[in-house]
Amino acid sequence: MKHLLKISCLLFICFGYSQTVVINELDCDTPGIDYQEFIELKSETPNFPLDGYVLVFFNGSTSGGDSSYYALDLDGAVTDVNGLLLIGSDTVNPYPQVFIGENLIQNGADAIAIYLGNDYDFPIGTLATQTNLVDALVYDTSDADDTGLMALLGVTEQINEGPGNNTNSIQRNNDGSYTSTTPTPRQLNDGSGIVLNALEISTNQIMIDEGLSFDITFTAQQNVDSDYSFSFTLNNQSFDTFDFTGNTSLTILSGQNQVTTTITLVDDALDEGDEEPLIRFDNLPTPLIPYNNNIKLRVVDNDFTVAPFGSPVNPTYGLVSSTQPAGYYDSIDGLSGAALEQALQDIVADPNVVRAQTYADIIDILQEADQNPENSNQVWLVYTEQGRAKLDFQNNASNVAKWNREHTFPRSLAGYNSIEADDTRDGKDIFWATKADSLRHGNSDAHALRAADGPENSLRGNQHYGQYNGPSGTLGSFKGDVARSVLFLQIRYNGLSVVNGYPSVSGQMGDLATLLDWHRNDPPDDFEMNRNNVVYEWQFNRNPFIDQPDLVEYIWGTNVGDTWNQNLNTDTFETSSIKLFPNPITDKLYVSGKEQNYNISVFSSEGRLVLKQQVANNNYIDLKVASGLYLVKIETENNKSLIRKIIKK
Repeated sequence: MKHLLKISCLLFICFGYSQTVVINELDCDTPGIDYQEFIELKSETPNFPLDGYVLVFFNGSTSGGDSSYYALDLDGAVTDVNGLLLIGSDTVNPYPQVFIGENLIQNGADAIAIYLGNDYDFPIGTLATQTNLVDALVYDTSDADDTGLMALLGVTEQINEGPGNNTNSIQRNNDGSYTSTTPTPRQLNDGSGIVLNALEISTNQIMIDEGLSFDITFTAQQNVDSDYSFSFTLNNQSFDTFDFTGNTSLTILSGQNQVTTTITLVDDALDEGDEEPLIRFDNLPTPLIPYNNNIKLRVVDNDFTVAPFGSPVNPTYGLVSSTQPAGYYDSIDGLSGAALEQALQDIVADPNVVRAQTYADIIDILQEADQNPENSNQVWLVYTEQGRAKLDFQNNASNVAKWNREHTFPRSLAGYNSIEADDTRDGKDIFWATKADSLRHGNSDAHALRAADGPENSLRGNQHYGQYNGPSGTLGSFKGDVARSVLFLQIRYNGLSVVNGYPSVSGQMGDLATLLDWHRNDPPDDFEMNRNNVVYEWQFNRNPFIDQPDLVEYIWGTNVGDTWNQNLNTDTFETSSIKLFPNPITDKLYVSGKEQNYNISVFSSEGRLVLKQQVANNNYIDLKVASGLYLVKIETENNKSLIRKIIKK
């Protein structure tokens, strides 16, 4: 019985592999950014499973060496009623049956080939071969023949699609020759077979508030000759059928080519965050095929939460307490100079305690640490001072209207890069051991990374601060934050330093004088303290210049060489005990603290002194100035001082 089973299996395999599969059409170069390029395969019989086949891409350039640069395993793929299988990105129309990335196919002189085998049989750099070869096409876009690649694949002709940015595709004729002409994806090249009718999805909105309605219209390229019923879904991750009402089973009536349905979003009381339903065909009867598919919408959740503290442009102070463990900074008391720096490094780079996460984990960390206090569904963008949906993280080449990860100490200046497993989001509990010499971990140190607008991040590039001062018209609410971020890195990692000027030496960053000024004029607020607390939950270290901002003066500023004593520093003038309120204000600014009197100096955002007077504790000053951002310097009679930001309405 076992022998009969083996014979049956062998007969099935032989019968399956005897079916001819060829490269029917190739579009390797399209005008613009090449997102419409595709490959089409053809089987001898329709609805043919391609299990056991692999499509391999070969690079014919000098650097490519006629070797593979990509292999696509075809297990699970099945050709259609005409024996065709369309392979392309999800931007190709009609919608492909199998997907590859945009702009993956090289322009030539290169080759694609079908083999019996698997993708792991062709690791990157595998020399082209005729072993187990089923079909091959060597092609170009007006390039010289690659005779070496042709010989390796046993091909006698290299086919030219046309010059660069052409509108042609290479199509196989019934006699095995090729023609370069107008593309015909999902259609037999000679015009025979069943003519398929592509159905396009369109909507009157792509961003819809919870509780509102929107229309989805389905339009066929030709009128149908009988009634055709189909269905679609909107489900994607947490978005499901409980989140909307409306008909998802539709019929295009005979003689027509269009049908529309209205979807109403359920306005629940759940804070689910913004969601992205996908309009996806559930089934389509022949001859209907998808023209497009998986159309992403955005449902804006109106149940977001607002933090009890302010955003960087509407800052609050003293509402968020540091979560540092008791005695966290005790070891630095009584120290100065290099000994003080070393003691700080021993805390924030302790290899027995501190954890390093992956660069991919930073996405999750920033979504929490940089959450917009005014809308929990958004992150706060560091330079442009605005919220952006957490869902709008940049995950492809386009950064327009997206946010991404900004290194405050640029990678090119610091000398750290992505490392092993950096693309894996593996969560808090999986981490690397790290120490002061682990400079590579600076690439994914959340204390030094911020959520930033994609184009603005590109505009900053690798400029030093002082060269880069942020977008014009913004309030500069980020300046103290990034200063403390960069200063932290000098303490955390051996090999990094902050210096005056704009150095070109690896590991150095400037401008120190600018960063000290930013630190002094933009002290830590509740947003930054909350951020410090969140990062601590992941990395088990804190930025001491947020918890103890006066430390900056003892390492780089006016108190260099002086002995640091945490108790004396905080007992005489506890910054958390000074409250200015309300903020924003209309006219009266109240001062509350532990001292009997305070000397108050108010400066405009440009640094101009607009008011100076003494005020008794729990009293107020009249601030009759124009609306905007102001800096308030609070001094005691024993010459202790701090600076707070306020907004005048």
